[in-house]
Amino acid sequence: MQGPLGTPLARLQPQTRCLRCGEVLEWSEEHSVLLGCSCCSTEDETLENVARCLASRLKQEKSHWSAGRVGDIDFIGSTKTRGKFVRVSSSTEPGQIFQMLTEEWGLAAPHLVVALVGGDELAQMKPWLRDTLRKGLVKAAQSTGAWILTNGLRFGITKHLGQAVRDHSLASTSSKVRVVAIGIAPWNMIHNREALLAAKVDEPAVYKPQDLPHGSVYSLDSHHSHFVLVEEDPNRPGATSEMRVKLLKHISLQRTGHGGAGSFEIPVLCLLVHGEPKILKRMHKGICNSTPWLILAGSGGVADILVTLMNRGCWDTDSVHELLLDTFPSAHHSTDISNWVKLIHKILDHEYLLTVHDPEQESSELDTVILKALVKACKSQSQEAQDFLDELKLAVAWNRVDIAKSDIFNGDVEWKACNLEEVMMDALINDKPDFVRLFVDNGVNLGDFLTYGRLQELYWSVSEKSLLHNLLLKKYEEKQLLLGAARTPGPPGHHPSEQGKPRFTLYEVAKVLKDFLHDSCKGFYQKLPTEKPSKGRLFHNQKNLAELEERCEHPWRDLFLWAVLQNRQQMANYFWAMGPEAVAAALAGCKILKEMARLESEAESARSMKEAKYEQFALDVFGECYSNSEDRAYALLVRRTHCWSKSTVLNLATEADAKSFFAHDGVQALLTKIWWGAMTTDTAISKLVVSFFCPPLIWTNLIKFSDEELDNRDGGEQFVELDSLDTEKALLLTDDDDPLNSPPGGPADQSCASVWWRFLLRRWRRFWSAPVTVFLGNVIMYFAFLCLFTYVLLLDFGPPPPSGPGVPEIMLYFWVFTLVLEELRQSFFSDEEMNILKKFKLYVEDNWNKCDMVAILLFVVGVSCRMVDDTYEAGRTVLAIDFMVFTLRLIHIFAIHKQLGPKIIIVERMMKDVFFFLFFLSVWLIAYGVATQALLHPNDPRIDWVFRRALYRPYLHIFGQIPLEEIDAARMPEINCTNDSEEIIKGLRPPCPNVYANWLVILLLVIFLLVTNVLLLNLLIAMFSYTFQVVQGNTDIFWKFQRYNLIVEYHSRPALAPPFIIISHLSQVLLSFVKQPESKQEHLERELPAGLDQRLITWETVQKENYLAKVERQHWESSEERLKSTSSKVQSLLRIVGGFKDQEKRLASTEAQVRYCGEVLSWMAECFARSTLKCGKEAPQVPTSLAGFKSSSFADAPQSKAEREVTPGGAEGRSCHPCGTNKKTGDE
Repeated sequence: MQGPLGTPLARLQPQTRCLRCGEVLEWSEEHSVLLGCSCCSTEDETLENVARCLASRLKQEKSHWSAGRVGDIDFIGSTKTRGKFVRVSSSTEPGQIFQMLTEEWGLAAPHLVVALVGGDELAQMKPWLRDTLRKGLVKAAQSTGAWILTNGLRFGITKHLGQAVRDHSLASTSSKVRVVAIGIAPWNMIHNREALLAAKVDEPAVYKPQDLPHGSVYSLDSHHSHFVLVEEDPNRPGATSEMRVKLLKHISLQRTGHGGAGSFEIPVLCLLVHGEPKILKRMHKGICNSTPWLILAGSGGVADILVTLMNRGCWDTDSVHELLLDTFPSAHHSTDISNWVKLIHKILDHEYLLTVHDPEQESSELDTVILKALVKACKSQSQEAQDFLDELKLAVAWNRVDIAKSDIFNGDVEWKACNLEEVMMDALINDKPDFVRLFVDNGVNLGDFLTYGRLQELYWSVSEKSLLHNLLLKKYEEKQLLLGAARTPGPPGHHPSEQGKPRFTLYEVAKVLKDFLHDSCKGFYQKLPTEKPSKGRLFHNQKNLAELEERCEHPWRDLFLWAVLQNRQQMANYFWAMGPEAVAAALAGCKILKEMARLESEAESARSMKEAKYEQFALDVFGECYSNSEDRAYALLVRRTHCWSKSTVLNLATEADAKSFFAHDGVQALLTKIWWGAMTTDTAISKLVVSFFCPPLIWTNLIKFSDEELDNRDGGEQFVELDSLDTEKALLLTDDDDPLNSPPGGPADQSCASVWWRFLLRRWRRFWSAPVTVFLGNVIMYFAFLCLFTYVLLLDFGPPPPSGPGVPEIMLYFWVFTLVLEELRQSFFSDEEMNILKKFKLYVEDNWNKCDMVAILLFVVGVSCRMVDDTYEAGRTVLAIDFMVFTLRLIHIFAIHKQLGPKIIIVERMMKDVFFFLFFLSVWLIAYGVATQALLHPNDPRIDWVFRRALYRPYLHIFGQIPLEEIDAARMPEINCTNDSEEIIKGLRPPCPNVYANWLVILLLVIFLLVTNVLLLNLLIAMFSYTFQVVQGNTDIFWKFQRYNLIVEYHSRPALAPPFIIISHLSQVLLSFVKQPESKQEHLERELPAGLDQRLITWETVQKENYLAKVERQHWESSEERLKSTSSKVQSLLRIVGGFKDQEKRLASTEAQVRYCGEVLSWMAECFARSTLKCGKEAPQVPTSLAGFKSSSFADAPQSKAEREVTPGGAEGRSCHPCGTNKKTGDE
């Protein structure tokens, strides 16, 4: 039976003999498994065949296990858990084990592997060491989804680590990121291993863990989830340690990813705790594989020996020998001590792979230390940016931007933008704004980085539990319905499968944005093929793929919207700060978050959305602009933006309902200029009214007009020079190009008469087109309309035709007809480019427009009824009610008044309070009214009187109208009454009141008056008081927002008021046939020249940066930041003081070298002295200043046996190890 090539766990051949006992291994066809022999062979071939059999069975979806080889373990006892185990030989390839863990057992590839080395000798673990494991190692591993490799046995440090893994697993709420504790243990060290062999096929082995004393066998730890049990060859002791080393090497060569599109080699780290000398061999092999080691100082054993030698900086063989004997007294008689010394020398030769962590003295968290250890090991081997990507991605996974700044982006490595693209996507997807900022600062250009394809991938990564995912899914389903309707019916397998997670496109994103921003996002992502179906399809795949490679036109805006839609406010704040058109972007973000807060079902998310400060950002940045230049700030409000589909800042503020923004002095100053038109803003209302009734006064100096000279400017030359500030001001503040203002000839060609006519026409046009004049005319004419309506209704309401109606009533009909024409113009003939249904929807959204529609509808119904004799009185009634509606419409006119405007809002809010009050009141009214009616008049069958006594009379009781003669039996007069229903219905005699239980009626009256007059009325007053206080506290804000809406309304209206407005309507219709009608929105929406527009954008960006600088300065000047700064400085001082230790190491190394040189020179001098060589002069004398130093140095220097023999080989074995380099004397 030949297995597939390249498969580590392939099928095995049926007839195989055990290499130890020679017994033929039988093949089970029933279970497709090779049965074990009696000696339970540990040879590699047998075990590998069992593993291959397992892979084959898994591929065939069978659940049979090889008994005693691979299976599950059910731990019984205080904690019942289940784990998996596999028995392998010591020569099994590590790739097969890794495949078993990942593919067969379904473990996700780790993002970090920490191998715990040592610690098995500790009977009592130190408290700080237990906290390091619990709060440090397991927490750091859990944050990334790591594997922790141990010996898997229930003793020593492994037992405590298992308990920490259990606690963190129980506390974890994520099913995707978890800590996996894997035990790699020798088979012969497992207590009760027979329980694993006794397991039946398809059944887990039952194992009971026990706490055993220190010995040769231990129980498996129940808190480990996976076990690799190694059967060691008796001729190869320590094979389990070798397998661990090989497995770590193999894992370090594999690649994995963390959340994003990128992948990186799995980081591997060994953590040394305590350790016996036998650990040194494994440690040396791991270092030869370039595996970094983290040593816990203070844990004892080999760990403390290495830490001591590293702190000294210089050592020799004798000092290492002495440390070994002091730490391990039992090693006095060991023959391997010299090998241990050599291993320590070789280990310390690779000091760049060693990192020391002292939890008792250092405040750094263990994840920080682990990451620094990995970066330190990487730096020692390469300076290429590509080699640091693994550590950088791990830093992103752990969100340790401080380490990335200090150790990776410190200038030693030259980073390119292409190297950071993968980690940039990881940082975006996993919401790491600090890393996004770091990558942008170090070379990532968002204009080149962000394509439509990458943007679409970002929307694919949206969490399924988020509101944005639900909104996109809804749009996706709507698109699928359209696709299903347009798709041609075909075979069942023709349609693509829609199972699994939907792949959202920018089409759905644009639809969601349109629901929030309406026309402010019109045309977003329209370059993608999302417009017209063709041949039964809505999209062209090839065209779509090609355009996904294009760069985004506005990358900062697109990422800002992506972050805001996911409520990632810190990320969105950074993109807003870096992007253009800051005021417009902030208002767009404010609008989106307000809408999403209304749709969000989770209270915490809705609260964070409501607390977003984008409206305040827009207000502060505009305030900075306004304080710098008022004229440019005005232009900023009305310019058509590039990033937001030609919408203006005022339009976005209206969409976002940003009342505080409209209350800003700069916005109100612009509205005031628009309100007064070409007239000066200090014009008195009395002068305006006088000029309105006496138009010739317009051409006098009674009313002053601003910028007369500005309007005489030649319209063709106004865009010539953009560098002049005066020209720029003229461009920003100019009115529409008026043909009356630009005569064809020059000033010399103009006659006195033409100049005079131009002056008259300009003054006339500017006076009557100003919104304030339009408003005044509409108010005056509306009062005239109400007076005419009153006159017709009270004095001249004629009979039906042919006798009526009269001339005043016909004038009223015509007046209402002109009102209808104006409402039609406002609803269907506005300047916005949208369909009729959208225009009508926007028209109906305004409450006052609804009032107009009701008034007109009632008027039409009333007039129709009064024309017929049978419904004449009904028509009068409807018109009387309609008059009330028209009169209430006056309230809207008073919104412009600073004192009356807020009062209108208060009345509107109080009306809502009244409805709640009426609900409670109606409950008591019905309860009391029905009860008293049943007690006093049970025999009255008249329906109208039943409702009158059950509802109307209790309502009058509230206001004090209490007829006691009808309620109290003691005060009832004697009347001729009856209980006969027929007489009562005919009205011959009134019904007799029932006096039985009259005391109960009195009691109910007392309770009813107490509840309604005392409790409910005071509740209503309290509600009114609260509403008044809330609105009154924001009176200025509410009034200014109302003022903006009113100014916009009258700015767009024709100059003439009804009924004369029909002249304006006819003139617009006639002009529409001749040329395109002029828009009156130029004051509120302005398309600036390209050069001037770019200057304005740059100026706004500079003001935004000034504002952010002020905010940052205020932030750093806060008490909290000052405390942080002080703490940072103290930490820096501590680091400097800690650096003195390195200086001490260097001094000690230098002293040792000097001492050694002195000894060598002394030895050479003595040799020359004993020789026959002679010199022509005497030896130089020792200077007096150095005599004491020399004597003290040689007196203090320890002398070894080799030195006492005074031979050249006497220096053999002495080692000086400065700065991590080992040099033998013989080499020197």
